[in-house]
Amino acid sequence: MRLSNAIRKRIKYYLKQNDMNVWELCKRSGIPCSTISTFMSGKTELLKLDTLLHICEGFGITLSEFFNDPSIDNSEQD
Repeated sequence: MRLSNAIRKRIKYYLKQNDMNVWELCKRSGIPCSTISTFMSGKTELLKLDTLLHICEGFGITLSEFFNDPSIDNSEQD
């Protein structure tokens, strides 16, 4: 699995865990919905680390918690 796909999978996981949708995540994280939606749809493979940090803040977790998953460890970094 590519790293970007593993990150999408983790975002979807936390959306479900927090009973949130992308719009709510945008409001909580302060990231434009277009940025998150474009990444989640696969139209772009790039997500800046500071953007991911704000997403994690929207979920109320740390980057360490976000990356603590076997799917991240096993992803291919292309």
